Order: sequence, then structure tokens, then C-alpha cells
Amino acid sequence: MKIAIASGKGGTGKTTVAVNLYLAIEKYWDKNVTLMDCDVEEPNDVLFFQDALVKEEKQVTQIIPEIDPDKCTYCRKCAEYCEFNAILIIPPAQYIKVSPDLCHSCGACFVACQYDAIKEIPFHIGNIRHIDILKGNGLIEGRLKVGLPLQTPVIRKLKKEKAKTNGITILDASPGTSCSVVNTISDCDYVILVAEPTPFGLHDLKLMVDLIYDLKKQFGVVINKANLGDNDIYKYLKTENIELLTEIPFDKKIAESYAEGQLLSDVIEGYERYYITIINKLK
Repeated sequence: MKIAIASGKGGTGKTTVAVNLYLAIEKYWDKNVTLMDCDVEEPNDVLFFQDALVKEEKQVTQIIPEIDPDKCTYCRKCAEYCEFNAILIIPPAQYIKVSPDLCHSCGACFVACQYDAIKEIPFHIGNIRHIDILKGNGLIEGRLKVGLPLQTPVIRKLKKEKAKTNGITILDASPGTSCSVVNTISDCDYVILVAEPTPFGLHDLKLMVDLIYDLKKQFGVVINKANLGDNDIYKYLKTENIELLTEIPFDKKIAESYAEGQLLSDVIEGYERYYITIINKLK
């Protein structure tokens, strides 16, 4: 079973829910559980496990073209075939530039070249790390190289990694409704949306709900910082007949413990009950 944790905006508490739900499943549900950090631009699940140990690390590469200037005639056919403007050729200056961050590895330029001037080479875009966190089956993390806009290929590779055993996989998605989020939740069995009861929180929750409907996924909502803001989000959930999985109240101790990288279920008495409620509804 794959359960994605997503949110329409950053700062709602998505990672908090992902990490603590993972711990609760490991403790209270007789299931093998693996945590997968799919927020590859800023993977931070590992920060909450002080004894984390990287057991294995693999490079993620993407195929890009390399153009041989000695064979190139500067005809620009490859640039014209490229739908993503990843190749720049200025014939008078005999200038060639390939932009790896725009390349989609489609191979059109390779097919277009009649002079055997293009070969395909691997380009390092990120890493996959298997991390032992001493609880559950561990953490599998995707980490995109800084400055690259190639989240989806890293997530795609990350999701192909095998957990140690079959069971439940918790996928911590990127915030928002971008392509990386779609790729993360596309084959999940259930999606937990984390929202906050504010006007911005409701606005972005609606965007996320529209996306979930388009993908035809089962889902429920966790309201975090529940005693802040207004009641509009509750009215929306009732009107749309959306399941409310649990409410987690705002607590200054939660914010302080989170800032210190502590596991909330370890330091805040009674905090686990919110996740036990989610587990009972997931069953």
C-alpha cells in the first residue's frame, strides 16, 4: 500500500505528518513500513532521525546530447528538432551550447543529425540514498543537484527503488500541485492532504483537491494548527463531503520541538493519538 502525504502549499506540516505517521504505523499497526522522501529539492525527513546512517547511495543520471564541433556543420537541424530549446547554435560564430536543465532526453536531436556529430552521454542530476533510521524499514531519499529543475526524473527513479520488504510506503511529496507532485501520487493507493485553516490554506487545498479528483485518487484531509484561523475550511469539507481524518491543534511546544529536529511523538505527551486516529481510518 502506498500512501502519499501532500499539501497545496508549503508550511502546512506535511513533513511533520509524514514522519510521525511513519512512526505510528511502525509502532501501532502490524505492518512493515518504509518512508520515502520525494521532496527532492529539499529532502529533510532525515533530519528528524538523529541516528540516521546512509547505507547505500546511487547516482541518478539523464541522457543529454554531446555535439562534436569537428563533425558539426552548424546546420541547426538539431536545434530546430528540439521542442524544448535545449540546443543553441550560432553558425557565424560557430557556437554550440547544450542546456542540460532544458533537455528532456527525447533523442530528437540525435535522430535529426545527418553527420554523426551527436552522441548521447549521461548527465548527473541527483542521488538516491537508502538510510537506516533504526525504526521501521528505513528511509529512501531522493536528492536533486542544487540549481537543476529536473525533479521529475529523480522522483521517477526514486519510486523504482525497492523497499526492504513489502508493506506500507509513506511518500512525502513536494508542496504544491506541480509535476513533481503529480508524479509522486500518480500510483498511490491513498493521499493524505495536510491543510491549515486559513484563507491561503483553503485556497491551496481546493487546488489540491481538484488535482486529486483529476487523478481519481481516494483521499482524506488532516487539518494542522486547527485552533488558528477560521472555520471556512470545515464548511468546505462538509459541503464537498470530504473526509476529515484528524485535527492537530496549534501548540507552541510542537513548533519548538520541530525547529530542534525532534520527533514529536517522543517529546510531546499524547501527540501520537492523532496518528492512531488516522491509522484506524486507513484500516
